Amino acid sequence: MRLPRKTKFIFITGGVVSALGKGIIAASLGLLLKSRGLRVTIQKFDPYINVDPGTMNPYQHGEVYVTDDGAETDLDIGHYERFIDVSLSAKNSTTTGQIYNEVISKERRGEYLGVTVQIIPHITDEIKKRIKSVAVDQFENDIVITEVGGTVGDIESLPFLEGIRQFCLELGPNRTMIIHVTLVPYLEGSGELKTKPTQHSVMRLREIGLQPDIIICRSEKRLNQSIKDKIGLFCNVRPSAVLEGRDVSTIYEVPLLLEKEKLADLVIKRFRLKCKDPDLSKWSAFVKNIKNPKGNVTIGVCGKYTTLHDAYKSIIESFVHAGVENEVKVNIRWLESETITRENAGELLKDLHGLLVPGGFGDRGIEGKVNAIEYVRNNNIPFFGICLGLQCAVIEFARNVCNLQNANSREFHSKIKHNVIDLMPNQRSIADKGATMRLGTYPCVVKEDSLTHNAYNKIVIKERHRHRYEVNNDYKPILSERGMAFTGLSPDENLVEIIEVEDHPWFVGCQFHPELKSRATKAHPLFRDFVKAAKTYKEESNGLVQSFGKEVDSLTADTE
Repeated sequence: MRLPRKTKFIFITGGVVSALGKGIIAASLGLLLKSRGLRVTIQKFDPYINVDPGTMNPYQHGEVYVTDDGAETDLDIGHYERFIDVSLSAKNSTTTGQIYNEVISKERRGEYLGVTVQIIPHITDEIKKRIKSVAVDQFENDIVITEVGGTVGDIESLPFLEGIRQFCLELGPNRTMIIHVTLVPYLEGSGELKTKPTQHSVMRLREIGLQPDIIICRSEKRLNQSIKDKIGLFCNVRPSAVLEGRDVSTIYEVPLLLEKEKLADLVIKRFRLKCKDPDLSKWSAFVKNIKNPKGNVTIGVCGKYTTLHDAYKSIIESFVHAGVENEVKVNIRWLESETITRENAGELLKDLHGLLVPGGFGDRGIEGKVNAIEYVRNNNIPFFGICLGLQCAVIEFARNVCNLQNANSREFHSKIKHNVIDLMPNQRSIADKGATMRLGTYPCVVKEDSLTHNAYNKIVIKERHRHRYEVNNDYKPILSERGMAFTGLSPDENLVEIIEVEDHPWFVGCQFHPELKSRATKAHPLFRDFVKAAKTYKEESNGLVQSFGKEVDSLTADTE
């Protein structure tokens, strides 16, 4: 594979503990370099043996992030896209399962000409091939950032680190760089920051043959110069390359923190890059608006994975983006769908300004979602349904407005009279679960003068999908007759992509996942307008309360 001469490669590893925020640091560095006019892409290496996270329970892995080309990937790909505002592809996400699957397939085809297939060189060669593959996309990238999942010392990540060692040796220090993210814990009892875990982490990395060029220290306290000097001395890194990665109030502040730490300047100096001065004014204004909202709204998210917020990571971030554009903070109230009944829905939802029902699979908690949707529809509370959320909205409407008793989805009941949601025809012969759904970007034709058209201001939109079930077209006439509008269809008009409910302030369901295309400084149109509707609902509700109060006061005065 031809490798562009100018492309430089940065590898980000982690030590001591997992969940240190390597993905946010990779995304932040990408943003800082892009703000200097460089072309940047980011790649993730995940050590698990699953080919992708598509068949994994959200409690195991968090959300599945889908790219334009239909790859089911790790949620860090979402962070990369939101920060650097670039649509990535399947090439930007690599798992151990993919590597071994490719090598074994080549062996079965006889491509190794009878030699013994081994981790070195065959597995590591495939890893190096994946690193090179992202250097050239639509154009040649100046910088490729590769985040290695897991923690140094894990057995699972050793082949990736060995592949990176070989790659760095082949290209040399002028084109490669290692950034190690580690933890510097603070012991409350002694009042000290402890550097020993970092020393041991770097020692494990060096045993593999990788010497970090920069160390980013995650800590809840500031690192004084003596701490930096000590880490630099024992880890063979210049003290100026030992940087703070303190906790901040929002992840979007991390790029600004790392800019103060001169992370991008260290990279530019190392690679001798010529680039313009950074322009972070728009990002700084965005962060300022996050931290200084003029108001707030409360939106309920009703799902079955609400105890693990990472299962809805892109939705959370989309609310941040939409909140900024509406000058409000979106407070999310997590609603466990299994607990919602028709009897308690009013008590649980009465003070919400909007309700979102996200995607999901399986019948657990479905009736609770239907009950919640019935309440907000009847009470004119803004509603947004995504994927399964749209399907639940159709089920609720069919039962309670169209009087189709026990209407449901074929996914939940194989033998039902009114299967208003059914398996897509091209899915009926598919047995495998992994990467077999309707995945990736598809076009949708939007009806004019609809809420959706008002949001996008476009007739044709393109959005990302991940589903097997769709609205049953046999029921479109009765649903439409009773007030459900099908405002978004596939170009051939065979698939319902968007539904709205007439005579409701804001009730929208979409079969696609708009949260996957929301960007930090560019909120998704549907999320933006949903939050706007919630804001309006709150203002009008408060106005009604105040007006009622004045009426009571005047009546009391007349009586007296």
